[in-house]
Formats: sequence, C-alpha cells, structure tokens
Amino acid sequence: MSQKKIGDVVLNVQDISLRFGGVKALTNISFDVREHEVRAIIGPNGAGKSSMLNCINGVYQPQEGSISFRGQTFKHMNSRQVAEMGIARTFQNLALFKGMSVVDNIMTGRNLRIKSNLLMQAIRNPFSIGGAQKEEEAHREFVEHIIDFLEIQAHRKAPVGQLPYGLQKRIDLGRALAMEPQVLLLDEPMAGMNLEEKQDMSRFILDVNDEFGTTIVLIEHDMGVVMDISDRVVVLDYGKKIGDGTPDAVRSNEEVISAYLGTSH
Repeated sequence: MSQKKIGDVVLNVQDISLRFGGVKALTNISFDVREHEVRAIIGPNGAGKSSMLNCINGVYQPQEGSISFRGQTFKHMNSRQVAEMGIARTFQNLALFKGMSVVDNIMTGRNLRIKSNLLMQAIRNPFSIGGAQKEEEAHREFVEHIIDFLEIQAHRKAPVGQLPYGLQKRIDLGRALAMEPQVLLLDEPMAGMNLEEKQDMSRFILDVNDEFGTTIVLIEHDMGVVMDISDRVVVLDYGKKIGDGTPDAVRSNEEVISAYLGTSH
C-alpha cells in the first residue's frame, strides 16, 4: 500500500455491550477509527461483527457503552441521524431496488442531500422551479461521476436485478458513495465474489479511500484482502475483542491464530 497520512480519531467505540434477551452479542467492545484509514473488523461467523456495525449506524441500541463521532458522544442514535452526520452503510444482503435502473438506484443515495422538492417549490413559488431543476441536475451529475468512477457506464440504464451479483455489489457501493459519507461502513463487500471481482472491489475500496478521502470500516472474511488493504484490524470472537493492531501484529497474535486464522495462515 502507498504511504498515506492517517488523521485523528473520527469514530470512537467505548465499552459497547449488546444483548438479545439472555444472549450476549457484544461484551465491552472498544476501538477507534482514524480519519482516512481502512479499518477492518474480522472474526469467525457469529463473532458479532455485523452487530457492531449495526450499533455504529443506529440499527441496534446497545445496552452499555457509547459511540463518539467527531468528538460528539451518543448513547442512542437512529439510522437517519447517523446518515445525516455522514456515516453510510452497505449491507451483506443486498437491499437494492431490483426493478429500477443502475442510475436510479444510485440516485436514491442522494435523497438525504436533495433539499428541493420540485413540486412543492412550484406550488409555493412558480418562479423558483429553475433553481430546483439546477439542483436536480447537480445531483444527477454527481451520480454520473460515481458511475464513471465505478466503471459501470455500460449498465447505467439496465435494471439492477438483471446484472451479475458482483456488479450489484458495486452498485450498492455506488449508492452509499452518493451520500458523500465521511465514514463508510462496508459489511462483507466481497461476499460471494470470484477472484477477479474481489480484485476489482479491493481496488475500488482503496480508490474511494484515496480519491474521495473517505474513511472505511469493513467486515471481510477473505484474509488475503484484509491484510492487503487494511491499515488496522480489530478481531472479535464470540462478541469479545481478542486482537487489535496492524495487519502484521494481528497475523502474529497467538490468540487470534488459535481462534480464527489457523496455523496455515
């Protein structure tokens, strides 16, 4: 990886515990994310990785602990508040609108940023519609930039449901990028992909991190990918943190090796 400047802590997770009835999903998890880094969360199935992302983006409300974003500490936040603050999320199971085109799917990521409602503006002030149309054009232009960036121009009008799975994952990334997030949470962005698709997605993630300056937090099972693209890695096992550090430090951590990586790695 090329040298880059990692900034101050932008996201701080402190002593997060999450329970579902009597089941402990997360126990006293703490870690931070620094500006402009790629921060990976790894661990075996059932380790609590997706639950951790769900706590960060407001889907779950942990019973204990707090999460700070840019110095502001929150006990409870809903998903919309999190998105408005600048944290976007992709999901392990795609939630795209299968009957809609690629362009329209990515455009849905602009919803939070569209301040003008063309119809309402026309009703209130018939002369203001020109400004609203200009705003709409600016949003469309931004979406087209993302389509070019992700190299999906050839599919821009195609219904998403007709495209291969690897391309759908790329479109899901595009929709999250349309929100112009400061922090992007990626939940297994390469699940179900072949080697070539994984290489493409790894390149796009690094380009997003580099060219957009977006801080990335990702869950990923492919250890080759994690070790190649991450700046730091936090390791969960049965809802507890068992490792945290650079890829090299994590790779040589005995507890991590026995719990997850195995001696073959």
